Amino acid sequence: MTANLSTSHQISPHISSPLYEVDFYGWTQAQAKLLGEGAWEHLDCKNLMEEIESLGRQQRQELRNRLGVLLGHLLKWEFQAELRSKSWLATLREQRREIMELLEDSPSLRPYLAEACTKAYLAALDLAVRETPLNYKDFPEICPYSLEQILDTAFFPE
Repeated sequence: MTANLSTSHQISPHISSPLYEVDFYGWTQAQAKLLGEGAWEHLDCKNLMEEIESLGRQQRQELRNRLGVLLGHLLKWEFQAELRSKSWLATLREQRREIMELLEDSPSLRPYLAEACTKAYLAALDLAVRETPLNYKDFPEICPYSLEQILDTAFFPE
């Protein structure tokens, strides 16, 4: 089987496709078609490799972002107990659920959880300081919650 694409899109695996630079969506569709047809010699391997690596980085970033929001709300829950709201509760539930789904979809992210938590805690501090009258010095310098607590749907710091 060979690809039925114009010659301007048939490229060596070592050369980038001009389509990649001018029409990313068109490039993705052309690459998917080439893959489906088994036209390996016409694939834009250089850019495909970069895009696949980028997808992996995006998964790690999503995990860190969700952990940052979750940790920020755990801090707000603990350090501003008098202001607890349904909104905070819903955010805690949502982020935990989304993190668990992300880990189910990509179990190889699990070994990255501890590092992601450490990085996410910095974002959590920023969120807590931005959304409360408290200052950075009012919060622990390092994350006060274990991974088990963070992901436990029944855990709410008191």
